[in-house]
Amino acid sequence: MSSIRPLIPLLLAAGILLGGNGLQSTLIALRGAQEGFPASLIGLMGTFYFAGFLLGCLAITRIMKAVGHIRAFSALAAIASVGTLLLVLVLDPIMWCAVRFVGGFCFAGLFTIVESWMNSGVGNHDRARVLAIYRMVDIGSVTSAQFLIPVFGAGGFTIFAIMSIMITLSLVPVSLGDRTNPTPPEEVKLDLARVWRISPLGCFGCIAVGVTNSAFRTLSPVYAEQIGMSVADVVTFVSVGIFGGAIIQYPLGYLSDRWDRRRVLLITTCCAMLSALALVFVAGSNPLLNFVIIFIFGCFAMPLYSLSAAHSNDRADAGEFVLINAALMLFYSFGAIGGPFAASTAMQYFGPSALFVFSAVVYAIFIAVILYRMQARSGVPAGERGRFIALLRTSTIFARLARRNGDPEGPTGS
Repeated sequence: MSSIRPLIPLLLAAGILLGGNGLQSTLIALRGAQEGFPASLIGLMGTFYFAGFLLGCLAITRIMKAVGHIRAFSALAAIASVGTLLLVLVLDPIMWCAVRFVGGFCFAGLFTIVESWMNSGVGNHDRARVLAIYRMVDIGSVTSAQFLIPVFGAGGFTIFAIMSIMITLSLVPVSLGDRTNPTPPEEVKLDLARVWRISPLGCFGCIAVGVTNSAFRTLSPVYAEQIGMSVADVVTFVSVGIFGGAIIQYPLGYLSDRWDRRRVLLITTCCAMLSALALVFVAGSNPLLNFVIIFIFGCFAMPLYSLSAAHSNDRADAGEFVLINAALMLFYSFGAIGGPFAASTAMQYFGPSALFVFSAVVYAIFIAVILYRMQARSGVPAGERGRFIALLRTSTIFARLARRNGDPEGPTGS
């Protein structure tokens, strides 16, 4: 435990940031709906966020090299905090889109800095424990922060001020908890064409998950609000879906280590599609039914990214774990840019349930791709499959933190 103690300030900062970012995503959807913004406009804000996030993932390493971890973190946190206040000071859709773009850039950079810092400070023997703690911090902070909304309300200035305070407070543990300033990592080598050749199914899966998961995170509060849920029910609906994905991810990963991963991926995607359709045709406006089914939906929709990544890593050569997962993070981001706007457009024309019809259609296409790839290529033998690792979609650097014991960091190093 003593070897992990120096990382506690970073984990604390990560928890504050993860909670603040998750809170902001839900609040913007709710407040936007209250201000009369159409669903398509709220979806466009999600698209701008993920576009900024993608750019941030690509640019942050150069920023860290130029000014170091602490200065980069301080600048990005300050900008994100100011942007949060601008959301309530200027209730204008164009301004909100711009702020969401900048926010996506900042949060991508902040998560990259924290994860790069943790990676430089953790030994291989502690890596699994740090990842487990980080996962608990992620789920705990994101779900608990949601419930600040019913306490303080989605209207008014207070909740935005609280978000700004949270982002600003993340500076404290980073500034005071560690006097070192690690060497910035080398830029992650990206070869998207090679990674696609290694595993077309894994790459397509990450794009599909990007489309559906980004649509869910951006627009599920709009769906819940439009079917008549209270603010407390809306945040419960969002939190239950996120929590469902967290608790079943490792059991599915365990099965995929022992079966053909594509079979597990197929079953999981089918269950995600069926639960999405159940939300459309069974749940109606009943809050309890929606909570139960969105929990089931989260159980199968959220782990699809890690399952797709695990399948891709089974096809990779030794030492390519970081290369593969950095590229998959970008494939996810490509899908995430298009998902919110496409789903929100469908919601505007066909009603709130179109969100899950849209997701079901994407899952159906993914199922067809899985079946095709199962016919086109034989499975990876059990003895050649790697161990499943649950991956966060926070930065391209996370692959370095999550690499398996004994794996090199890849051709780039750090």
